Amino acid sequence: MHIRAERQDDVPAVRAVNVAAFETSAEADLVDLVRERASPIISLVADDDGAVVGHILFSPVTLEGHPEVRVAGLAPMAVVPSRQHQGIGSLLVHEGLATCRQLGFGAVVVLGHADFYPRFGFTPSTRFGLRSEYDVPEDVFMALEFEGGVLRGKSGTIRYHPAFGTA
Repeated sequence: MHIRAERQDDVPAVRAVNVAAFETSAEADLVDLVRERASPIISLVADDDGAVVGHILFSPVTLEGHPEVRVAGLAPMAVVPSRQHQGIGSLLVHEGLATCRQLGFGAVVVLGHADFYPRFGFTPSTRFGLRSEYDVPEDVFMALEFEGGVLRGKSGTIRYHPAFGTA
């Protein structure tokens, strides 16, 4: 298993992974829109001997009132159903977070499973005074600081790229 940056020729396979992993094509449509409209994005694939079996996307989000804080949003992350529960998602998250750090993001937010993301250091966003622009339960909107204190005193609403509202 090799985690690598998405290439142009991976686009159909990435779409297929997202369609297979979710109940509708909404996440696949979102990936296509974000790829087209947002920058910079981090789009990684899990490559198993030439077959794309997983995908993760990070895109910039804004912390309202604090444009100086570089925050990435993790969404979506998908693994084909036949390969789930084999550690592929964890590999994608670890590599994605490392890439976010390398690119100078100070924090990452995720709207995801409350029992999955804490193993990577994510905690409820309310700990930092952060709110999602979407009406979601507190336990599923989480944040991770790369440098302690980067979010200290910077409470507010996290806004996603407009593509998230159109998918």
